[in-house]
Amino acid sequence: MRRTPAAVVSAAFFAAAPGTAAFLGPWWVSGWQAREPFASWVMVPLRVLGTLLVVAGLAVLVHAFARFVVEGLGTPVPIAPPERLVVGGLYRYVRNPMYVAVLGCVVGQAMLFGDGRLLLYAVAVAVPVVLFARFYEEPALRRRFGADYERYRAAVPGWWPTIHPRVGG
Repeated sequence: MRRTPAAVVSAAFFAAAPGTAAFLGPWWVSGWQAREPFASWVMVPLRVLGTLLVVAGLAVLVHAFARFVVEGLGTPVPIAPPERLVVGGLYRYVRNPMYVAVLGCVVGQAMLFGDGRLLLYAVAVAVPVVLFARFYEEPALRRRFGADYERYRAAVPGWWPTIHPRVGG
């Protein structure tokens, strides 16, 4: 796939999938209304950390989507997959940076708004995402990229980012 169409499809998918899971869903659950479940001396650092998680998650999402277009010559959309295995950038630290970023955004909003319901929402999002990655994406990547994917999978953790990059990019 050429880069321009891949970028357009990726941008639309970005708004639809992670945009819904990471932002529209939390807004629906919490109304983005700040609560005060703890004393203010606890909430201030919690809100700062939550804001940092949301901003970092958004940055990771943008980076990960861009890698699909630039490195993979495709999109993260299953019907328009990348032509090449994406292993550069943040994919050197964790195999699923998009999913980790979405969950980070949700947990960050739970901290920012002091709303524990968003932690339950994060779990409700995480379960089908992990199942989808495990039972659809991993077998599809194994079929499409074979030994290259197996080496990548053996070297890079799936869900908990490593501090040191495991493969070249």
